[in-house]
Amino acid sequence: MTSDKTRNIGIIAHIDAGKTTTTERILFYTGENHRIGEVDNGEATMDWMEQEQNRGITITSAATTCYWKGVQINIIDTPGHVDFTAEVERSLRVLDGAVGVFCAVGGVEPQSETVWRQANTYKVPRIAFINKMDRLGADFYAAIDDIKTKLKEEPVPLFIPVGKESKFEGIIDLLKMQMVVFDPETSGYEYSYKDIPADMQDEAQQWREKLLDSVSSYSDEITELYFAGEEIPIDLIISVLRKCTIERELLPVFCGSSLKDIGVQCLLDGIVDLLPSPDDIPPATGIHLKKDKEEEVQVKNDPKAPPLALVFKIQYDREAGPLAFVRVYSGVLRKSVAVLNISKKKRERINRLLRMHANRPEELQELQAGDIGVIVGFKLAQTGDTIGSEGAQILLEKMSFPEPVISIAIEPANATEQAKLKKTLEILTLEDPTFTYKDNEETGQLVISGMGELHLDVLVTRITKEFKVDCHIGKPQVTYRESITSVSEKTYTFSKMLAGKENSATLTLRLTPLEAKSGTVYENLVSSRTIPQEIFDAVQRGIENSFRSGIRYGYEVCDMKVELVDIKYSELTATEFAYEACAAMCFDAAAQEAGPVLMEPVMDVTLIVPSQYVGDTISSLTQRGGIVSSMESKTSADHILAQAPLAKLFGYSTALRSSTQGRGTFSMEFSHFAPKTDR
Repeated sequence: MTSDKTRNIGIIAHIDAGKTTTTERILFYTGENHRIGEVDNGEATMDWMEQEQNRGITITSAATTCYWKGVQINIIDTPGHVDFTAEVERSLRVLDGAVGVFCAVGGVEPQSETVWRQANTYKVPRIAFINKMDRLGADFYAAIDDIKTKLKEEPVPLFIPVGKESKFEGIIDLLKMQMVVFDPETSGYEYSYKDIPADMQDEAQQWREKLLDSVSSYSDEITELYFAGEEIPIDLIISVLRKCTIERELLPVFCGSSLKDIGVQCLLDGIVDLLPSPDDIPPATGIHLKKDKEEEVQVKNDPKAPPLALVFKIQYDREAGPLAFVRVYSGVLRKSVAVLNISKKKRERINRLLRMHANRPEELQELQAGDIGVIVGFKLAQTGDTIGSEGAQILLEKMSFPEPVISIAIEPANATEQAKLKKTLEILTLEDPTFTYKDNEETGQLVISGMGELHLDVLVTRITKEFKVDCHIGKPQVTYRESITSVSEKTYTFSKMLAGKENSATLTLRLTPLEAKSGTVYENLVSSRTIPQEIFDAVQRGIENSFRSGIRYGYEVCDMKVELVDIKYSELTATEFAYEACAAMCFDAAAQEAGPVLMEPVMDVTLIVPSQYVGDTISSLTQRGGIVSSMESKTSADHILAQAPLAKLFGYSTALRSSTQGRGTFSMEFSHFAPKTDR
């Protein structure tokens, strides 16, 4: 199938917006699922985890292909929970477009904002679907206002609802100016058009005027037809809307209720009509690895170019081994052909190529530019790796993932489980780049780290239930960092006799504390043609190793700048070893005098609680060191945004549930590291 007949889309949403239900309906209407799989509202994320735990790896959770009106739609699933931010991040990287699903009751919820920011980073064109119009408290127009104020978008409704809550009965198509009625007997599969109800004629006309006003700003042709009082062709409106959607100028909005089978087919039309094909988006950026330098290049969506693909997800299947989900950016990948893993500089063989449908995998001979599929047979590939050929070694930009902030110790029950545990951890780190493990040299324990309590809980359950490793699990521990509080400058001389030869080095370093979220920065302020580059490289290695080994407690360093201010060089005694060691010792001495401080992770906390529990909730959060930054009242519940140290938040979700009779929800996302306090 040609690229212009392909859509690579994701469905992004807050946990309880109905993402899984919407996906189920899409698969039903496109004929991929012969029956609709029901999901109890509010359990979308739990459902995803149960699949992970009960059925081993669920292939359909990564990418599913379906067809609508002759167009191939590759749907890439994204979890709603913020602990699985890497899943969302890696999916957005390979999407050409996305559908943002919003709850008509909750509007734009905090995690929707997080995912929306991530989609902005990757410049993903989007359309919006306001779901759950049948729910008590549903308000389509409040959700539109929310999108405008919170997401800073320009929403353009193409449909408006007829009725709401229990009286929600259909939608009005503002392009055709007719009401669309979906037949409940066929689960909404059959639908018909009828005249707009008399009491909604004026409202529909007003919203059509707004629609035309929005698109006319981007089309002189529509403006001329509008002022001449002539009929504006629907195809013209759609082509202008498509252009504005791809350029992220306007956000087309659809509405309905996935659970009540209303509006999903209109959304499918929107996916085909408005979201871009691989040919419509700008070329991907890559780095050409030449012998002497790296050069940024544009990778066009061209099936005749050398093959180039990005591994955006690894899933482990008990029978087939690692499944590498790839997006092909150029050229063609063929079955039974060896390719180069450009990131690892290793050759790997494509044993099989698959396309995943909802209920079955389809064997393929090749994957072309713009397509998404699965490679079976790779042993070394990791999320973020670039696959290509020796002839054109272009590295597609690396994905960046947040640092894990929570750790637990894990111990195999006996010696025979040791190897099994190590193998399992290797598989899980291939699958999930935000999951790490390492041996703690001081305690001799194996420590695993992740993005949050839920994230680690899922991983531990997979280790024990899915991979059947018998092990003991410790209590969650916070992952700390170290930094400094003042500027320090130090000159240090290193000298050592090795094998009768003197190794010496002298250099001056300046350490400066930086603002939160700045990370670590190393800068060389010395420019000298008489000093070999290898010496400067050795100094940089010494500093970067020191960043990892910490100052006092052995934690990694953050929010600090190190500058190489001066360097003394003698050809007779200078060695790379001496300068690397000197840099590490000079860093250590300067850091000890710069007011070293232990840094703890501070989390952005979002609480959604009924208004009668707001006082108690704020009080309990303050007792845990939390600082409330804003509050917002909604019809269904109050939203409280705050920041609190992670160490004080262990077990908070249980405490919140008991104090709000199970009606309060809580989520958190890493914000920054701050000096540890005993508040």
